[in-house]
Amino acid sequence: MTAHPRPSDVEPAPETKRVFIKTFGCQMNVYDSERMSEALAAEGYVETADVAEADLAILNTCHIREKAAEKVYSDLGRLRDLKSLRAKSGKETFITVAGCVAQAEGDEIVRRAPAVDLVLGPQNYHRLPEFLSRLRGGEAALVETAFPDEDKFKALPARSPAKSASAFLTVQEGCDKFCTFCVVPYTRGMEFSRPVAALVEEARALVARGVREVTLLGQNVNGYHGEGAEGHATTLAGLIRQLASVDGLQRIRYTTSHPRDMTDDLIAAHAEEEKLMPYLHLPFQSGSDRVLAAMNRKHTADDYLRLIERVRAVRPDIAMSTDIIVGFPGETDADFEATVDLVKTVGFAYAYSFKYSARPGTPASSMDGQVSEAVKRERLERLQAVLEDGHRQFNVATVGKTMPVLFEKAGRQDGQLVGRSPYLQLVQADAGPEFIGEIVDVEVRAAGANSLSGVIRGSM
Repeated sequence: MTAHPRPSDVEPAPETKRVFIKTFGCQMNVYDSERMSEALAAEGYVETADVAEADLAILNTCHIREKAAEKVYSDLGRLRDLKSLRAKSGKETFITVAGCVAQAEGDEIVRRAPAVDLVLGPQNYHRLPEFLSRLRGGEAALVETAFPDEDKFKALPARSPAKSASAFLTVQEGCDKFCTFCVVPYTRGMEFSRPVAALVEEARALVARGVREVTLLGQNVNGYHGEGAEGHATTLAGLIRQLASVDGLQRIRYTTSHPRDMTDDLIAAHAEEEKLMPYLHLPFQSGSDRVLAAMNRKHTADDYLRLIERVRAVRPDIAMSTDIIVGFPGETDADFEATVDLVKTVGFAYAYSFKYSARPGTPASSMDGQVSEAVKRERLERLQAVLEDGHRQFNVATVGKTMPVLFEKAGRQDGQLVGRSPYLQLVQADAGPEFIGEIVDVEVRAAGANSLSGVIRGSM
């Protein structure tokens, strides 16, 4: 006869804890947020999109743009009120500020926003469960912004089931270039590259969970120099070739690159490696050699144009993308016109353009010749009109072509799916959910401002 436990003998089921994560800024922050969520899942946390029900709220911040910190403090004011309201119902709420604003502001965040429980730099998020345990034990607000010796990636748990057929994979962090406008060396530290074996293992885990495409991430991704076979350093091209051997991984991309690290073997990989998509994000920032020198970019406009020629010589159909800053200190009308001329010469498929914004502590923030907001705004509007025309022309040129599309999710319309072309264009087509995660040939029928629409070959 089987004895059944009395109700008093049964351990109560642990209450589900909920975490809300708001991600600011770059793709690397998206990756970091996913990894924090995975670390917390092992502690019983489930993600929620409703901050009002969150036992833990995390702001994963970016410090690249102007007023980034002020936007965080604005959100912290709302979280403070929510924390107080939940406390009246006997509910505990922890507030965490992670990412680059956390690294840059440190103790100042707790001083200005006492409701914050944890300030966590980007090199410490693998210790998030430990810090939460200490807070529950009664410790006061913790500020952890040191650069630890240990490899945070080794301490993170296995990857969770994929949310999409495409995933980010951080391969490199930090930057040694010290562009005068950039805070990355101060918030992310010097360049660090993960070992090849660890990245191949993570890629295999992602594929096993449904991923078909990975985008390799790094603040200076083509400066990758991770440990490979027999302890020798491996270039990004070597890493790409290793990842291309992973069964089930069908597409590889990488971002963000620096012109100084666009090596011969990486250019050759664009011609030789079928899984490497014909898309290259390569910021030039300014078309003026004088401004480039003030930015400490260590390349000229001509260097950049010759580099584009070399890439297109091996992969003529490659889609080029870039970053551009207008209104850098000392930029004249002639400097700006040189930027516009370079844009027209290259013909970018995509571009991200910004007004210069001073980041505290960077050399450019104290340079003479700061450009007025009105001039920066007028220049940005002119530049974006040129860039938008180039983007439109690139999309229109694909109408009538058939391209392999990796479908990632359902579209806004019933019976519609959305995916990406090899050139990173959004493509919509009528298809059933069984096509999600599959690469399917689609004939492009129309080009909109931000996406293409087409028909699956065989269903016409």
